[in-house]
Amino acid sequence: MKYLVIGSGGPGFASPKEALKMLEEIVLPSFDKLIKLEKKKKILAGGLPIGDRAFVFIAEASSNEELDQMLRKLPMWGSLDWEVSALQTFEGRAAQERSIIKELKK
Repeated sequence: MKYLVIGSGGPGFASPKEALKMLEEIVLPSFDKLIKLEKKKKILAGGLPIGDRAFVFIAEASSNEELDQMLRKLPMWGSLDWEVSALQTFEGRAAQERSIIKELKK
């Protein structure tokens, strides 16, 4: 299954010291994990909206539980608000619409 994943609303930084700690311990390690997930084809496409503290990507997972585990392993998991939408395939939706047309024509 494919999922649209949005992580947003990250915390701001109160001081340069806090920014350094957050960047070194949470942000960069999260980028490293996201890059690895891309290489493993678990993230199919994605990036960061320019000027926003958010992450947007299309993830591939066999189940909701697999995706949940993937997200929870990101160091930034507890720092962001997550929105996840399961995506229906174009082919699956087209078949559904064809079935509806068939029923309506009866």
